[in-house]
Amino acid sequence: MRRGTNARLYGGIEGGGSKFVCAVATSPDGLLESATVPTRDVGTTLAACVQFFEAAEQRHGPIDAFGFACFGPLELRPDAADFGRMLSTPKQGWSGAALLEPLRSAFDVPVALDTDVGAAALAEWRLGAGTGVGSLAYVTVGTGIGGAVVPLDPSATRLMHAEMGHLLVRRDPRDLEFAGVCPFHGDCLEGLASGPAIRARWGPTLDALATDHVGSAVIAGYLGQLAASIALITSVERIVFGGGVMSGADLLPRVRAAALEYLNGYLAPLQNVERATAYICAPALGADAGILGSLLLAMRARKLRDAEPA
Repeated sequence: MRRGTNARLYGGIEGGGSKFVCAVATSPDGLLESATVPTRDVGTTLAACVQFFEAAEQRHGPIDAFGFACFGPLELRPDAADFGRMLSTPKQGWSGAALLEPLRSAFDVPVALDTDVGAAALAEWRLGAGTGVGSLAYVTVGTGIGGAVVPLDPSATRLMHAEMGHLLVRRDPRDLEFAGVCPFHGDCLEGLASGPAIRARWGPTLDALATDHVGSAVIAGYLGQLAASIALITSVERIVFGGGVMSGADLLPRVRAAALEYLNGYLAPLQNVERATAYICAPALGADAGILGSLLLAMRARKLRDAEPA
């Protein structure tokens, strides 16, 4: 049964385009059980997550709150009529999905929702590469490009969550012929520098290219523009770049160099490579950032519920 007589249990879900990861824990470092569910249609996928948590409760005791970190775009405004639903997404069959309903129907506890990159940002800030800094931006570069900034004031009303991957960037002169793969914007950042965009031009991954191939420099230049834009717009104290595209050994230093070139000495805290190395860094939590962030969301949701007047 439950580990520790006074320990609360939290459920976390990290929902991705190919798999959903479910976990039950007493804290981010107190994992009790986890499972991976393939992403199929909405009903099948979410039902499998609920079944995991129902079975986990039999083994560990009642779950006190859930955190759900999911690919998007999502409606995150609590006062919106379609709060908790998936907005228009390229993932077939998922547009309009009511993500929270299965959990709320099965469990009478708080459920917090955020994007997968928002949860990863929270985890890296609290537990990983951002430990000790006051603010952080997390960017993931993979099948898509997403970004989030923490902390955010939960009481502040916003149009929707950040969509950094759809910013427009200056085209590299060596890359003018490629139209881009974004179905909405063509050559936005995601359309030019995501994994599918790389495959469309040059093959499977940047690592598979020759060391002197122009691809790495082109992609680093686009991502460096993003880093510089984040620094100029948000003034966060650290930027973390994660995701499968960033796994190449030499891409992150190239991104730093491109950001410095783009800024051209304008931001005093980012006027040399040494400062940029600390400022633009790799994640510390790796692939665990999303699920750990979902558990942090669950803990926050429980705390907010407990603070409500009786």
